[in-house]
Amino acid sequence: MMAGASAFASMGANWLAHPSNPLAYIGMSPVIASALDVFAHASAPRGKPEFGIRSVKIGDADVAVQEEISFRLPFGQLKHFVKQGGVPAGPKLLIVAPMSGHYATLLRGTVERMIPGHDVYITDWRDAKLVSLDEGQFDLDDYIDYIVAFLEHIGPGAHVIAVCQPSVPAYAAAALMSAKKHKARPRSLTMMGGPIDTREAPTEVNTLATGRQHSWFEHNAIATVPPIYPGAGRRVYPGFLQLAGFMSMNLGNHMMSHWEMFRHLVEGDGESADSTKAFYDEYRAVCDMTAEFYLQTVDSVFQRHLLPKGEFMHRGTRIDPGAITDVALLAVEGERDDISGVGQTKAALTLASALPAAKKKYLLAMEVGHYGIFNGRRWREKIAPVVEDFIAKHD
Repeated sequence: MMAGASAFASMGANWLAHPSNPLAYIGMSPVIASALDVFAHASAPRGKPEFGIRSVKIGDADVAVQEEISFRLPFGQLKHFVKQGGVPAGPKLLIVAPMSGHYATLLRGTVERMIPGHDVYITDWRDAKLVSLDEGQFDLDDYIDYIVAFLEHIGPGAHVIAVCQPSVPAYAAAALMSAKKHKARPRSLTMMGGPIDTREAPTEVNTLATGRQHSWFEHNAIATVPPIYPGAGRRVYPGFLQLAGFMSMNLGNHMMSHWEMFRHLVEGDGESADSTKAFYDEYRAVCDMTAEFYLQTVDSVFQRHLLPKGEFMHRGTRIDPGAITDVALLAVEGERDDISGVGQTKAALTLASALPAAKKKYLLAMEVGHYGIFNGRRWREKIAPVVEDFIAKHD
């Protein structure tokens, strides 16, 4: 219904603003056209965006980058950004993207900043509504297995950056691999704004998760994929519900952004309006996640806090952070993070009780919100250099 309304609004906006239409120059037509344009953009369906990283700047040279699919699994694939022209690859780096309703392209800025000095891979999770029921289920245990499989594929000596939600499964994978002395365990793990211990500085996200019974989420947040998709019949947490939740947390800011977009369109400042559109094109491109993964995460991470309590299990084996003895850990938090509060990620350093202090580091990024930890100017200029130095020190 919204897609149809968006299409009609777009047609109306184009018609009212067309230079050959005499009405375009009369009365309220420009204002109405701008309003229809804003509505059309806000309600339009969006597919999976592209990374679109064709080259990066290394020194004074523009170096071409080839995007390759290195490894495939049913619910996700491993993308590899290969520098061309004989440029040194650098330390192997796996960026674990969140499975939280957005595509991995939300980390485009993270990837682009790390490519010049590193051999970058990223987890590219599939939209659950496109995965046939024949492929089975995907839960938090599978997520951990996928991280291990990706590290095995990349080979020994890799480093890991986990952004937000995957800090928990990446930390669990590091503990499991360390306990087994797995040869492909990472040399370092950087966790950025991750919910390791959500009892620390609870945010509105934590309050929502703990304010209702687990059964409420199962009955109210889960839907069945309709027959028009390859994953027909699969139970999922729809991406648009996740997006609605995040936008409602900062509704005032989002309304102001759209008001500014409307104002720029009325004034004919297309460049400023286009920048707002570009952000929301990425932000609103959402995908579904499997019901079992979503519900297990709500239960284990946000309601029962199993990891910091030492009760988190993976296929019958208890996750022991004390097994981490040689995987260097960096915890990065944003002072203004309203999704993962200050202290939630830092808890990972305390839990790794057997890890020497020389292999632990904490960074609190001042005046930075959740998305600013891994995107934008402060990420590029203030946070990324710390991450690069940490990787180089432990490579």
